[in-house]
Amino acid sequence: MTSARPAMASGTLHTGPPTRAETLVAALAREITDGDVIATGVASFLPILAITVARLTHAPNATYLACVGALDPEIKRLAPSAESLRYLEGRRGNVSIAGLFDHACRGRIDVMFFSAAEIDSFGDTNMSSTGSLTQPIYKFPGVAGAATLRRLVKRPILLVPRASRRNLVPRVQVASTRDRARRTPLFTDLGVFEVGAAGARLKQRHPWSEHASVVASTGFPFTTDRPLAITPPPGAGELEAIRAIDADGICERLVATPPTRARNQR
Repeated sequence: MTSARPAMASGTLHTGPPTRAETLVAALAREITDGDVIATGVASFLPILAITVARLTHAPNATYLACVGALDPEIKRLAPSAESLRYLEGRRGNVSIAGLFDHACRGRIDVMFFSAAEIDSFGDTNMSSTGSLTQPIYKFPGVAGAATLRRLVKRPILLVPRASRRNLVPRVQVASTRDRARRTPLFTDLGVFEVGAAGARLKQRHPWSEHASVVASTGFPFTTDRPLAITPPPGAGELEAIRAIDADGICERLVATPPTRARNQR
């Protein structure tokens, strides 16, 4: 599969230093290499933005399979719904749900992003309910195809944009997805872990967080790389792309306590 470089929106200029959300999006975008095939599910605003930024900067030949069924849509601006028909605009073709699973089964999907209500140090995720499946206390939206797709894609990436002891837990209450055979990156608003059968390891922290704040917001035990890497800020091209595509600040509302960003109209 080949792709064309997506267009960048214009008309609104955001100024000021990179925010937490922008730094996290840039870090996610760097997980994508040129030529990758990437897929997203529903409610994937941060991954959608990260994929678009990657294709506008260092990965123009990446191919995107959008959850609405579009192959390489031309994303000029984030829509308020991840299932918006806006993500069909400029597409090179259509992708059915059956086609998405077929590509995954054939090893054609390199990267896919997954989130959850709960994630533990083994990388098990809970998208189903609190309590148990037989006696649920609260039900979550559900696992959809994630249980299968997570095992089939080459590089699954876990994402929790608001880390707390409620979602980074010692053991998930219901294991909706499980893939302990390989180490999986887990991105949060405070840092980046690797999780798997051997437990969690903190690989890097974001510039605004300290090791103590990561510990305070994490319910599972983890070891820490020494020295601990610091997430680099977005480059100029990444920042320009993020602010053009997310001119409405949708992703800012998904990351914990973002600092105020000045906005000027061009």
